[in-house]
Amino acid sequence: MRTEDVLAAIATGLWRWDNAAGTVTLDAEAARLLGLPPVPGTHRESAVRAHFHPVDWNEVYAVVNLAVAEGTLAEARMRVVDERGQVLRTVRSRSKPLIPEGRDIGGYVLIGTLQEVAEPQPGSAAAARTPITGDWRRSREAFLLDAGRALAEARSTEEVLRVAASLSMPGFSPDGLAVFGSAGERLTIIGHHGHNAGDDEPFTDMPLETDYPAAEVVRTGRAIYLPSPDDYRRRYPATWPLARRFGRQSWAFLPLVSSGRTMGAWMAGFRHPVGFSPDERAVLSTVARMLAQALARAGVAETERALSLGLQRSMMPTLGPDIPGMTVAARYVPTGGGLQVGGDWYDMIPLPNGRIALVIGDVQGHDVRAAGLMGQLRIALRAYASEGHRPDAVLARASRFLSGLTDAYEGVESDEEPSAARFATCLYAEVDPETGTLDIARAGHPDPVVVSADGTAVIRQTAGGLPLGVETDSDYPTTQVVLEPGETIMLCTDGLIETGGHDMATGWTRLRPVLEEPVEDLEQMADALVQAVHGPTSHYTTGPLADRREDDIAVLVLRRESAPARQTPPRRSVLTIAQAEPEQVSVARQLVRELLHDWNDPEQVDSAVLMVSEMATNVLVHTDGDALMMAEVSGERGERRLRIEVADASDELPHKRRPGEMASSGRGLVLMEMLADVWGVDPRGGGKSIWFELCEPAKQGEPAEAAP
Repeated sequence: MRTEDVLAAIATGLWRWDNAAGTVTLDAEAARLLGLPPVPGTHRESAVRAHFHPVDWNEVYAVVNLAVAEGTLAEARMRVVDERGQVLRTVRSRSKPLIPEGRDIGGYVLIGTLQEVAEPQPGSAAAARTPITGDWRRSREAFLLDAGRALAEARSTEEVLRVAASLSMPGFSPDGLAVFGSAGERLTIIGHHGHNAGDDEPFTDMPLETDYPAAEVVRTGRAIYLPSPDDYRRRYPATWPLARRFGRQSWAFLPLVSSGRTMGAWMAGFRHPVGFSPDERAVLSTVARMLAQALARAGVAETERALSLGLQRSMMPTLGPDIPGMTVAARYVPTGGGLQVGGDWYDMIPLPNGRIALVIGDVQGHDVRAAGLMGQLRIALRAYASEGHRPDAVLARASRFLSGLTDAYEGVESDEEPSAARFATCLYAEVDPETGTLDIARAGHPDPVVVSADGTAVIRQTAGGLPLGVETDSDYPTTQVVLEPGETIMLCTDGLIETGGHDMATGWTRLRPVLEEPVEDLEQMADALVQAVHGPTSHYTTGPLADRREDDIAVLVLRRESAPARQTPPRRSVLTIAQAEPEQVSVARQLVRELLHDWNDPEQVDSAVLMVSEMATNVLVHTDGDALMMAEVSGERGERRLRIEVADASDELPHKRRPGEMASSGRGLVLMEMLADVWGVDPRGGGKSIWFELCEPAKQGEPAEAAP
């Protein structure tokens, strides 16, 4: 009797499905089972597919692809339907996928059998276990969806392993997991779950040639299923004693493949027997693919974090040595995206003359190139400063250096579009610890802020030039600022001011209360400044709720220490108003308003601003030299005294005049006589000084005390 007759007698047919050619060859029995005329023949794949339930046909593709990948049999149940979609019968297919020589993995030929099976009665235990009922399939899809979401959100290898250990697979959850990696020709343990401490020691450093399932999976890239201890003992007798002590009944070892490369293996161990049906293998294979992708992403993220931290450690200096009589604190907060590193930096440089240079700057951009340029520029500034150059000369040389450096970079990033030249802002301050003097040169950078000993914070206007790298030859004028004992100066990049959608004005409004909060420790002040920008309270300040990490932040704070005093130290500020810069008169007015921001009488503040404007303007109009304004607020709150002097190099003393109603000038001294409590003109050896004083009145409801 022929084999075909024997198979027909037991309702079993033969089929051959050529996936590449798109044809299906059936014998007579197979044709009958599929609802076709019971004669042998070759049919188009689309004609045969029309006789299967659409859901089951899609399931067949997944099962076959799994069998091709693992080199195992493809088993599936499929429903045969008529033209109206009514189910005629259920058939079981057992086939072996073969890949003919010269074809890729997608061009397989499936050779196997079709056999009719009895349809389980609804509600029976068999029906509940049958994939065709859809219950198991729906639970599997829900599990895979949840597993994929959880693994996609894991950001580190530790989180990926924790998620993998918590997966509860539908109907066959493993009690032990292990993830293996490969380092050269050695098998290593990345992580495990369900084992005691020390259980992984025999597997931590195993040669890939070892007769162990995980090693074979890494070598071949094919999954291994061991349904029983006998299967394990028969196939891997050498390593069976290592696995026997865990008391498990079934094992699955699957390759972890990412970007076409086998990066390791995943072991799932079960204390109950598992037959590893095609559906169960499909679930395990899908989880293994997701696990491999999650581990690959976590590895890249951890590498980026390590690179970012390494760049930060190498580029951010330590603050030392200590400055006699002064305290320094600094902070650097990277941007939130990419490699977590950008172009902001700070530095403290010992100088040959015994002074200290404080540098803070910001290279345009938040990428690796910005970080690289920042590192090169920082080294160049250190070199120029160590040669003993003055602040203006240091910045001028640094600008030429950066201009030449960015010219060399142009066209490197892309062959089609040349990269744009980069610039950098910078503030360089040479500090004399003995006198508290800072010689400041500024290249397009935000002005420093001086906090007086009584806690008043004032933006200290300083002369400046273009950002570094904009022009080859640029001038950077120097401004001298004197820190009195107990005063603090704060240098920062624009990220501290403008982060969160703020501009320079609203950002300063947000930071000023933080700077004026009394703190003994500069480290607390630095932390409070960063917290004001990135902390929860930053979302309730002026400005849109923008990303709190859209820009780098660098902060440098310097305080001149002072001995404890019984009286409140005075506030002082000095400003030079040059003939070539008449706009500095408005800066002087703003400086006076900031010094008197808590003065009890607002009308006196307006009077002081008006008198300063008159005094400074008279110098610019009636002399050929510059004006030097010195302002000081002394005394206790409610009985303070304001003294402002404007000095110039002219020996000609001002005279009080009586201007007519239509006159446009001549009222300066008249105003001072009317508005000032005390005023005068003092001749000096090289010029004169005109000054006035105002006494602060007590607050309404407070008793007035006589001023000394």
